[in-house]
Amino acid sequence: MESRVNENEQVQARDIAFLLFLTFLNVINYIDRQLIGVFANWIVPELDLSNFEFGLITGPIFIFFYAVMGLFMGIIADRVNRTRLIAFGLGLWSFLTVLSGAAKGFLSLALPRMFIGVGESTLAPAAISLLGDRFPAKWQGFVVGIFGMGVSIGLGLSLLIVAYLEPILGWRGCFYLLGGIGIVLALCMLFMRETPRRHLGEMQKENDFSTSKGLLDGFSFRTVALDLRNLMASLPSLTATLVGSIVFTLVLGAATFDQLWFVQERGFDRNEIAQMIAWIAISAGIIGNLFGGYGGDIFLRRTGIGRPYFLALVMVILAPLIITYRIVDPNSIWFWIGVFAIYFQIGCFYGPAFGTIADLVPSKKRGMVIGLTVLLIQILGAALGAVTAGLMIDTFTKYGVSEPYSITLLIFTAISLLAIPIFVFAGRRFARDRQKMSEV
Repeated sequence: MESRVNENEQVQARDIAFLLFLTFLNVINYIDRQLIGVFANWIVPELDLSNFEFGLITGPIFIFFYAVMGLFMGIIADRVNRTRLIAFGLGLWSFLTVLSGAAKGFLSLALPRMFIGVGESTLAPAAISLLGDRFPAKWQGFVVGIFGMGVSIGLGLSLLIVAYLEPILGWRGCFYLLGGIGIVLALCMLFMRETPRRHLGEMQKENDFSTSKGLLDGFSFRTVALDLRNLMASLPSLTATLVGSIVFTLVLGAATFDQLWFVQERGFDRNEIAQMIAWIAISAGIIGNLFGGYGGDIFLRRTGIGRPYFLALVMVILAPLIITYRIVDPNSIWFWIGVFAIYFQIGCFYGPAFGTIADLVPSKKRGMVIGLTVLLIQILGAALGAVTAGLMIDTFTKYGVSEPYSITLLIFTAISLLAIPIFVFAGRRFARDRQKMSEV
């Protein structure tokens, strides 16, 4: 695919094809990320894992390396050929997925899982940075929203793999198949050309995996910290978008316990509910991604108010449905409307949040900031939400509280609503901050 900067703001077929290919890679990314969790009922007994060991593999061992390396890979993405960086990460995590399928115990599963996090951390910073240079600024929310569909589709497809492929291939065969597909896609990505960066600079010409100055020439954590501090201080809308995203993703971490809630407190069969949620997650997530991305862009152009404000409006409208569904009988139509609303809202989040970052941050620092965002929302959002929710559920259960899952998930739903005023501030401040960046 020939690459270029869209200085005339004309989007061509090859740009759309490139976007769809990156979105497909994001789907593979999220299937791979969910694979161990959705196969828990097979992996835990066969490998004789304790709940604590399984929690380590699906939680800190993966999330810590994924999040920390996300920042590091974001910095590298600002310095190197980004298509080759993605090819490297995709090849690495796919090879390690194959190794995971051959695991015999805790260590042989934990070690590949650790480095899978390293490989997967390359995709989001490099891909969103590429899309920011390839598409006009006015379409950033929509473009990033399409890329973000990989989250909803990947989550749903991972559940469908359990339902339909496991009986044929077994859990190990599913790992081998996904890993093999990823390796082939990595070879395809390797031969795609880099997109020139919009903000030209001394490291603009990148025709190899490294720059002429060297991969980490002049790099220091102090410099990175200063760059991030200066960006956050000078762009309040960027800081607010980041803080709001962390608060929003706390409830996504707590949602780790949704499947247990469906079965233990709402009486569903674990296989049937997995299939039902898979289709809802895919359909609602895709619609939400398109609505959040395109709607945020249109809202920005017509009002001049930033995309996070649009996300806040969506959250206000959906809040009654999402709260109600945790309370009503599962036979009620409002229960299923609430399920749809949750996955729709998750889909809406991606475009406005990451589109705002891509719009505000210069290309040469975009990967770094996206990496920081991934790090913070994974550790302070998703991971903290999951751990805290688990402790709350155990505490409520210990003291005989009725429906501990429902109460915990309602509490985290209420906490997520605190993101609304933060996104409102980010949206109102956005135009001023973008004008400031255009004058730099």
